[in-house]
Amino acid sequence: GGIVVDARTGKVLYSENADSLRYPASLTKMMTLYLTFEALEAGRIKLDSKVPVSANAAAEPPSKLGVGAGRSVTVEQAILALVTRSANDIATALGEYIGGSEARFAQMMTAKARSLGMTKTTYRNAHGLPNTAQMTTARDQARLGIALRQHFPQYYGYFSTRSFKFGKQVIGNHNRLLGAVRGVDGIKTGFTRAAGFNLVTSAQADGRSIVGVVMGAPSGANRN
Repeated sequence: GGIVVDARTGKVLYSENADSLRYPASLTKMMTLYLTFEALEAGRIKLDSKVPVSANAAAEPPSKLGVGAGRSVTVEQAILALVTRSANDIATALGEYIGGSEARFAQMMTAKARSLGMTKTTYRNAHGLPNTAQMTTARDQARLGIALRQHFPQYYGYFSTRSFKFGKQVIGNHNRLLGAVRGVDGIKTGFTRAAGFNLVTSAQADGRSIVGVVMGAPSGANRN
């Protein structure tokens, strides 16, 4: 399934099964980041605030940053870890930090989805690892992609990060369209066996701005 939307007018340029329920996989982290940007904008947290990594967060399966329990990362490092590596441990840590608990954060995510007009989306965790109740649609993900740019232009540039240095690691972005397709400036890839290969991407060129979503592609190459 998929959809392409003109980000300025909201006009749907292409649509295929855009309202079919799908697993978001790591597209989930777009909402984790939305709530992070909101907390930054409200002054509740700062880019250099320390995000503690709990035992619960540290135990998440890969992809992960691999920060040990009891350590911490800054909010900015957390944002970059989600955008590039799609780090599950850090997504959970951010959710616990902003929401107080992962369950509370998931409720915040779902409530925010409703307020953005994402009528068919339910979140149960901050990372997108399989949960059969965590569902969305291509149309809802396009709404979220557009809202991220419109509401947080000051933070949107993070989505075009090609790589970031963490300790001795240089972590590259999973979005192969960055730097390969003219005008592409984000946003997020996702994959689990249950979900297939997902992508929300945005492009700006020649005065136009579009957001495209692919849900459930059979391979990474096919998705791209």
